[in-house]
Amino acid sequence: MDNQLIRIKDTVMARIDPGRDVPEDEIRQIIDNVLRDYSSEYMLPAKKKLEYRKILFNDIKRLDILQEIIDDDSVTEIMVNGWNKIFIEQDGVIRKWDKKFDEPKRLNDIVQRIASSANKIVNESVPIADTKLADGSRVNIVMNPVAIDGPIITIRKFYNTPLSMEKMIEIGSVSEEAAGFLASLVKARYNIFISGGTGSGKTTFLNALSSYIPGGERVITIEDSAELKLMNIDNLVRLEARNANVEGRNVVTIRDLIKSALRMRPDRIIVGEVRGSEALDMLQAMQTGHDGSLSTGHANNPEDMLLRLETMVLMGMEIPVAAIRAQISSAIDIIVHLGRLRDKSRRVLSISEVMGISDGNIVLNKIFEFKEEGVDDKNKIIGGLKPTGNLFTNTKKLEMAGLGELWLNMR
Repeated sequence: MDNQLIRIKDTVMARIDPGRDVPEDEIRQIIDNVLRDYSSEYMLPAKKKLEYRKILFNDIKRLDILQEIIDDDSVTEIMVNGWNKIFIEQDGVIRKWDKKFDEPKRLNDIVQRIASSANKIVNESVPIADTKLADGSRVNIVMNPVAIDGPIITIRKFYNTPLSMEKMIEIGSVSEEAAGFLASLVKARYNIFISGGTGSGKTTFLNALSSYIPGGERVITIEDSAELKLMNIDNLVRLEARNANVEGRNVVTIRDLIKSALRMRPDRIIVGEVRGSEALDMLQAMQTGHDGSLSTGHANNPEDMLLRLETMVLMGMEIPVAAIRAQISSAIDIIVHLGRLRDKSRRVLSISEVMGISDGNIVLNKIFEFKEEGVDDKNKIIGGLKPTGNLFTNTKKLEMAGLGELWLNMR
């Protein structure tokens, strides 16, 4: 902030009543009045007035310099590594941003503004906080002494309007044939699990996949931090877990919400992401009359996802591994695996059918697989999701839904 702007800000702050929560419109009016007075004395150009107006409002009421990139739809992730190092992910590429906070104290102020807006506490005694912005963007904050070089803020942004499956087909994330296959599976109430690494687009794909759920069904979504935006379902119940308060009480876990959801007469349950012992409750829900349920999890490939699910179930209850595998193979019908390729594009890499148990292990039957065919002159990968030639065998639900003829000979 230059000296001229600092003087203007001091004048604005002197006119704002610190004893009350001043509405945004009133703050804008105060800023405009101060800029008008200053301009009449120092001939401030109109372009500079507009620039100062935006900077001052973001500084006083929003998130200072971060607001610019929060408002930029092309930026999907913001990583603040201390007051003078900010990185962004834009169009799939991570790069250092050319702006920084004026001083360390300013970053601390913004951290407290983010936390207090969600009634969170973050300080040296409670140095880690998960929260979200008003637009739903997910925020993780780490403070001193855990963060050695100063406060760390990571903001995961989400599309205001979720990407449709049609758009994903257009940009090459999934093939039209595979999307049609998945649409039929959703309508026929197959239980589908989406796996992938961090930033592979699991939540985005789950949003798109949910658009195929018939509108008349009652759907309950359960999330650690609400990110899903299901657009076409009227009878929708959204549940969000709650962390413990400062006294360590009143926690509401994903497991609690799944158990509660089962008493709400759901047609389908969507668990945004399973990370721990709630995997057991999710699998049991899928097996007890809630076909068509969807969920996601972190893994490098479908086989790893199955192993991680085993581990997560064991977090909640000591069960023989053979029994866990039987439960997984009975509950989950399809695993869709996503990934980010070396050109940073997000693609569906495989669609696999869960066949059952053979020699004590869960058997997967890969129906679609991504095939790379080369790179173009911009180093973008050329390729697509292709049928493997393996026959899709679990057609019972498709046949019951009257959709069997479309995919009986899927090869």
